Amino acid sequence: MAIIVCPQPQAAEISLEVMRRGGNAVDAAVTCAFVQGVIDPQMCSIGGCGAMLVHSAQGGDALLEFYGTAGSRTREDQWESIFIREAADHYGYVLEGWVNDVGYQSVAVPGTVAGLHEALTRFGTISWEEAIEPAIPFARDGFPVTGYVHGFWTMDYGPDVVPNAQRIQTTPAAKAIYTHDGALYAIGELMVQADLARTLERLAHEGPDVFYKGQIADAMAADFEANGGFITKEDLEGYTVNVTEPIRGTYRGLPVVAAGPPAGGLTLLQMLNFLEGYDLAAHGWPSSEAARLLVEAMAWAVADRELHIADPRFVDIPTGALADKHYAAKAREVIVDRADTTHVCVVDDAGNAVSLSHTLGSSSGVVTPGLGFSYNDYMNCFDPRPGRPNSVRPGKTRVTMMTPTMVFDKNRLRVCIGAPGGTKIVSSILQTLVNVLDHDMSPVEAVSAPRIDFQGDIVQAEHRLPRVVCEGLERLGYRVNRRTLNYDTYFARPQLIVGEQDGYLSGASDPRKDGGAAFDTETK
Repeated sequence: MAIIVCPQPQAAEISLEVMRRGGNAVDAAVTCAFVQGVIDPQMCSIGGCGAMLVHSAQGGDALLEFYGTAGSRTREDQWESIFIREAADHYGYVLEGWVNDVGYQSVAVPGTVAGLHEALTRFGTISWEEAIEPAIPFARDGFPVTGYVHGFWTMDYGPDVVPNAQRIQTTPAAKAIYTHDGALYAIGELMVQADLARTLERLAHEGPDVFYKGQIADAMAADFEANGGFITKEDLEGYTVNVTEPIRGTYRGLPVVAAGPPAGGLTLLQMLNFLEGYDLAAHGWPSSEAARLLVEAMAWAVADRELHIADPRFVDIPTGALADKHYAAKAREVIVDRADTTHVCVVDDAGNAVSLSHTLGSSSGVVTPGLGFSYNDYMNCFDPRPGRPNSVRPGKTRVTMMTPTMVFDKNRLRVCIGAPGGTKIVSSILQTLVNVLDHDMSPVEAVSAPRIDFQGDIVQAEHRLPRVVCEGLERLGYRVNRRTLNYDTYFARPQLIVGEQDGYLSGASDPRKDGGAAFDTETK
């Protein structure tokens, strides 16, 4: 049996066909990523970055890190004088002129092309050209704009970020693709990306070197040079993918494997270690006591994230100490004493599994004329204040809460999960895992259940969470914002596959975004 879940139904269906034709989970994930980059162009693209967790049925796990890195023209103090404040949801920093959020200075060296090629070369069975080919017709012939894509364009996330309708028109080339002279495409209207189709065709025929060393690289470097960006041709030529071991832990005796720093896996393990000391199943969900324990776990781990999580190539991270279960036990004693991105999860019929997060951050609004794709705004989460763990340095990547994760029961895959959603990714993955492993929910129930999030100041509660639960948190001294929307896009959108003891696989895509789960019980 093979299964794939992701926020874009068309991408899921196309990638299932890859496995039906004999491809494996990595083949399907890479193909899916290219399609996602066309039909969800502000969430991800070949101008983005990400991380892929791969589990081999023959044994062994690998993490491919292809994060965006700061260009060689960056300086640690470049934004110090224009710093205003940290964003309210702890996703990025507010600067004068929004230079870290939109425009050429917000772009980090893209890693997606290199990362997908590395994954396909190491673990795939189809050719690079075969993986890219299904995405090209969506760009060349167009695709109907979905309600979610249109909703992103019209969404205003508040005073700490640039309104998206403005973001997608930051450069003339972007405005020409994503609007009709400033007027948004209507839901269902066909959006054609002819330049992107030609770029994908060139990439398919000439390989990734054209992106990092050839004509595409030349066009990118010239564009950044002309517009005050930080990326040079040498930065593109020197970009490499890091293939490493994932971080490992356990939850209630089940092995957990995830993407470690600078990603969110260590923060997730800390939260799980904290919750392991309580019988969550006894309280059920939603309940005031379960909500209290979740918030306490988030508060503790988020505080450590702010202090310690950064690029481990530049900053010493006490990973062992933070992930130690005794450390979590001591935190529980203290607690008792006081009153955004896209994702795809794939499992093939041989048992290979992939959890892939790839992203544009919030999208820079920059499109190089003639290339047709948006770049990331990955610089937005570097701390503009010098001397801090997450401060800007050339070649450095910033902290990210992308958290591709897998849970095992002995040698059997129990859960494959990941999510888009910025700083809210870890808290959403945490609650989805708890829903499956503690509350015995089905995948659809687990990703759909009402959710909370805590980034250290105000508890954000989904509108569907019962008022009595919110009032219970308030009596404990927490400020609670019971949000006005059901299936609120503030929260991350987990993509989930669950393996049962009999080998049956089931999955679900969070309904807070367009989602698709495609499976085939007879895949060969």
